Amino acid sequence: MSSEPIPLGRALASFDALWSPRIVTRVNDYDVRVAKVEGGHIWHVHDDTDEFFLVLDGELHISLREPDGERTVLLPQGSVFTVPRGTEHRPYAPAGAAILMFEPTGTPTVGDRHDEIPDHVDATTGHALDT
Repeated sequence: MSSEPIPLGRALASFDALWSPRIVTRVNDYDVRVAKVEGGHIWHVHDDTDEFFLVLDGELHISLREPDGERTVLLPQGSVFTVPRGTEHRPYAPAGAAILMFEPTGTPTVGDRHDEIPDHVDATTGHALDT
């Protein structure tokens, strides 16, 4: 990890792949990841950890399957939201977005239980940032 400040704009400009997060830094045993997203991810769940989202640019929608039904949370630029552990969810960005996520190191982007993974979704635990 870098011992210098990392401009998030420069970090996001260093890659083009969608739904393929880059690890910007680590905090204790957590990754701070940035990603460019557009279109839909997959329905998935993280059994043992919450998932934190911060929208840096654009707008992110997160559909949630909860005990009392399905709902969608809309996150405009500058908004944060935490998906509770064990909640099935599906992020999507109809017009594209840049997001920051905070989750335990080694957490797979497709969760612990998920649908079939389409080609446009990178099943990863995060990629090193090349700046």
